[in-house]
Amino acid sequence: MALIELPDAPIFLFGGPYSNLQATRAALDLARRLDIPATRVFCTGDIVAYGADARACVELLREAGVASVMGNCEEQLAAGADDCGCGFAPGGVCDRLSRDWFAHASGQMDAETRAWLASLPRRIDIALGGARLAIFHGAPDAISRFVYASTPARVKRLALDMAGVDGVIAGHCGLPFTDIVDGRLWHNPGAIGMPANDGSPRVWCSLVTPPRAGRGFNIQHLPIAYDHRAAARAMRDAGLPEPYASALETGLWPSCESLPAEETKAAGKALVPGAVEWRPIADDVAANWPARPAPAPIPPVKFANPERTAGGEPRAHVALERLETLWINTGTQCNLACANCYIESTPTNDRLAYISAAEAGAYFEEIRRDGLPTRRIGFTGGEPFLNREFPAMLADALARGFEVLVLTNAMKPMRLRERELVALRDRHGERLTLRVSIDHYTRELHELERGPRSWTPTIEGATWLARAGFRVEVAGRLFSGETEGVARAGYAALFAELGLLVDALDPVALTLFPEMDATRDTPEITEACWGILGKSPADVMCATSRMVVKRKGAARPAALACTLLAYDPQFELGETLAEAARPVSLNHPHCSTFCVLGGAACSR
Repeated sequence: MALIELPDAPIFLFGGPYSNLQATRAALDLARRLDIPATRVFCTGDIVAYGADARACVELLREAGVASVMGNCEEQLAAGADDCGCGFAPGGVCDRLSRDWFAHASGQMDAETRAWLASLPRRIDIALGGARLAIFHGAPDAISRFVYASTPARVKRLALDMAGVDGVIAGHCGLPFTDIVDGRLWHNPGAIGMPANDGSPRVWCSLVTPPRAGRGFNIQHLPIAYDHRAAARAMRDAGLPEPYASALETGLWPSCESLPAEETKAAGKALVPGAVEWRPIADDVAANWPARPAPAPIPPVKFANPERTAGGEPRAHVALERLETLWINTGTQCNLACANCYIESTPTNDRLAYISAAEAGAYFEEIRRDGLPTRRIGFTGGEPFLNREFPAMLADALARGFEVLVLTNAMKPMRLRERELVALRDRHGERLTLRVSIDHYTRELHELERGPRSWTPTIEGATWLARAGFRVEVAGRLFSGETEGVARAGYAALFAELGLLVDALDPVALTLFPEMDATRDTPEITEACWGILGKSPADVMCATSRMVVKRKGAARPAALACTLLAYDPQFELGETLAEAARPVSLNHPHCSTFCVLGGAACSR
């Protein structure tokens, strides 16, 4: 890849002109006042988007000689596509509004302008002050991936590794920030075509000055005041969506649906100009802008008493209303060792031993004998297909008339059982569903979680199941910092590419699990919370489900309250389903973050 060697002088950066001619002029004027020549000015893409003057903005930057990478809007316009490719949540506010502004922008493009957009590089590498920096729009592997200040460090670390540079200058998310990750830089100068959702009509850019006199790089986040009223008026005159014209004046976006929780909470809070010093690969520099406090740990007085919260209030309990779903944990051993497996499954973890078909069958028989309303059996692990008796217990559950859901990574252990699976499909296909774990819709982030070389066999296993006529669902993870709507849009594109008939907008067909961190502070759930939150204990999965496990060295299996808390003894309720029918105290952080506040569930 070609490298632009720059002399050690400041560079001026901005992103997202967004067809806002007034803001684009103001940014170029600021660069001139700072005495930055056009050869040292760089744009992170999306020259064309929400505003009124798409072609004029392109012509202005071309005449100025500013270097820009290709954004997803340029990519889509150059290809003659009919949508912006922004990655918005399907059917959401931004997705709906984008149809009008993208059609307006497309209508202003002639063939020569589209050809120029098509010629833009997807990446520009520069050498500055002894560091190598890569400029691209979203992420090195995905032009429209949203990367925010709150995006987990491990996701940024992977992208930096993929880019192979000391630092990244990126755009797309529309919000300015600077992060230092293991001594490497992730910098977003912000967008000049739309405010930063901070309640001010100002827009943002940055000035990066290389090291001087023993100091590191100086990265300044700079606001730009411009004639935003004229820009809004131009949008209205062009008949463009009013919510975006209003946003230029109010400084608030029409919707926060694409923003993670931290950025949503910051909406309307005015950004203050600031600077970060960055010394590449320096262990003693860990600055961010805007400053963000570290997550608070859970105080030890919380979740200590099953009956009372730390504040002395009655802790919420959940009664078993009806046992609709019984989960069987087939054992914690797995062919993978995922980075954040909630049950810590690995090839060597046998804390939960392999349960036998006879032991699982005893619980099926208890359901029959006692007339319990159980209609579904869920099998989880570890990887269920590693248990040699799993096909027998699967056949037993189906033969008894249960609906069956199997959680699998669809890799080699499952593929070795293809013949048995096909036979079960032929006899009970309408009642057998396999939910395949695809932790992200991209190979890179899936393998960040599940390990190298895990993508291809999983995708091949999922597509085999679909072609063979099985009912297939998918389980994903929300660990990448994206919102659920954005993630569903990404999965929808993946399913379309693979020909998988899985509805990415259906929360059952595609179950997206939040990240679980039992060390982060979270509210305790009191009896009063049900009314405050407008929820019912019946909404929580322990109101309708239990899980059976067999602990290593135990003589018999045990019934637990929850699939998420396999190792916590306070959630072990007894050996039989009758004994496990007692109420559950919500005395764990997962009860709060995952089940009550997150509203998650493992089954339909």
